[in-house]
Amino acid sequence: MFDSLSDRLESVFKKLRGHGRLDESNIQDGLREVRLALLEADVNFKVVKDFVEKVKVRALGQDVLGSLTPGQQVIKIVHEELIKLLGGENCALNLSGKPPYVIMMSGLQGSGKTTSAAKLALFLRRQKYAPYLVPADVYRPAAIDQLTKLGAELGVPVYPSTVDMNPVDICVDAMRDAELKGCSVILIDTAGRLHIDELLMQELVGIKEKCRPQEILFVADAMTGQDAVTVAEKFNEVLDITGVVLTKMDGDARGGAALSIKSITGKPLKFVGMGERLSELEVFHPDRIASRILGMGDVLTLIEKAQSTIDSKEAEALERKFKKAEFDLEDFRTQMRRIKKLGSLEGIMKLIPGMGQIRKQLQDVQMPEKELGKVEAMISSMTMAERHEPKIINPSRKQRIAKGSGVTVTEVNQLLKNFEQMQKMMKKMAGGKMPSMPQGGRMPGMPGMPGMGAMPGGMPGMPGGLPSGGGGRTAAEAAKLKEKRKKAKKQRRKK
Repeated sequence: MFDSLSDRLESVFKKLRGHGRLDESNIQDGLREVRLALLEADVNFKVVKDFVEKVKVRALGQDVLGSLTPGQQVIKIVHEELIKLLGGENCALNLSGKPPYVIMMSGLQGSGKTTSAAKLALFLRRQKYAPYLVPADVYRPAAIDQLTKLGAELGVPVYPSTVDMNPVDICVDAMRDAELKGCSVILIDTAGRLHIDELLMQELVGIKEKCRPQEILFVADAMTGQDAVTVAEKFNEVLDITGVVLTKMDGDARGGAALSIKSITGKPLKFVGMGERLSELEVFHPDRIASRILGMGDVLTLIEKAQSTIDSKEAEALERKFKKAEFDLEDFRTQMRRIKKLGSLEGIMKLIPGMGQIRKQLQDVQMPEKELGKVEAMISSMTMAERHEPKIINPSRKQRIAKGSGVTVTEVNQLLKNFEQMQKMMKKMAGGKMPSMPQGGRMPGMPGMPGMGAMPGGMPGMPGGLPSGGGGRTAAEAAKLKEKRKKAKKQRRKK
């Protein structure tokens, strides 16, 4: 979402870092570019004005002008002010007092309320709460069916409401039912409209008065930009919302709503929807988002994602297999599926500091998402015996695997060859030996990845050519030495 803004800010900071010393003129020029970048990102103009003024006052202080690294000092100030703009610190859900706690989801039609209610139910269940979903939207066709199906997918109880019931009565009765079922959090999916109207607001006020929710979350579509902020203001005036959930943050919106909403409404952003899957709801951390915007990555979020998808016992078992060099194709497929759960490879790269810039420099290199899909299809077309013992795969088996996965026999051969190389490398590592790189710097252990050939020599922070395992020689030098030794051996035999 913030790609365009990140690119603009990066070019501004690059200019500032290029100056050995900064004066008022340099800083003014830089801040003018920052202002334009924020306005282009659809940030509210009043918010932009206040933000730039705060940065200007701090940047023109002696801390920057007298610093040996003034460019970095300005970036530090922008980073700190961005965190304040986004809300300062993470604001958790208010689930205090006696359960069941009530969370009311509000917003316009199409903003993603129903899906967000289900995502939040999954999030709360992982936090050891017992959620209960209440479909109170009796106007939108199939709204009740949608939430019922999502609840069944999650294994979360759903109140059996019907379209002929009154929304306020549904919520009151659902509270009693949730208490009887021993549920600790009630999530009410309220009705929306295409635009704000009096009847909608009266209904929402009625639900608020009867159910007294601990949290009233306004769900907004990030793709609508400043409209989302305007609508949030109106909902806040009537309902006094406690927080905001921004959906579709993985889209190509410019990010103006996320950067404006706290300053305009005074209410914190609590969650962001990062994809269509029910697991793709993230707690909003202002400091982490500010780091992403400035291209600093977000390692903490990556760690949290990994922890939520990788079971510690399975990880220990896998580690033991690595040490004993018993890693097979079934284990490899399991690891690929776990990586998929973390999101796209491009998305993962953006969370690693510095990798976002490397990805930009490799624009023409396609991320191997499709190749990973092919590899998984090939492994899935094998029998369990074949996955555990690839050596038994003869030509007729290869033809069956190729046909079953929609690839050629050549690709199956490549997969098996690469996997065999990886196993050899693992056995050497298990024996305490550091394996050398094969000729051309080609990475073993990435089976079936034809597009991942020789590593480029011009990668930032990497020497031109990967070192082999032997005495710091490059792969090319190691190959020449190997050829030289072969010739010497032949000559000795002739003598």
